[in-house]
Amino acid sequence: MLILTRRPGESIYLGDDIKITVLGVQGKQIKLGLEVPEDLPVYREEVYLRVQEQNRLALQLSDQDLLAATQLWQTEKNKK
Repeated sequence: MLILTRRPGESIYLGDDIKITVLGVQGKQIKLGLEVPEDLPVYREEVYLRVQEQNRLALQLSDQDLLAATQLWQTEKNKK
């Protein structure tokens, strides 16, 4: 992990397209301003983790559905 020290009003760049500016500090909260390309999704960590979990669950359900469909197809095929 890279650790940087910045004061309010100071910024860092990630590559050429992403600028992060410290807007303010109040107690344990830091306000950040992000300038990112419009096509780049930005998520809070808790939302990102929830999306990843939902995607993982969807893949598991798809595998089960595919297996059930294959078994049904084979059953119907064997009846003929």
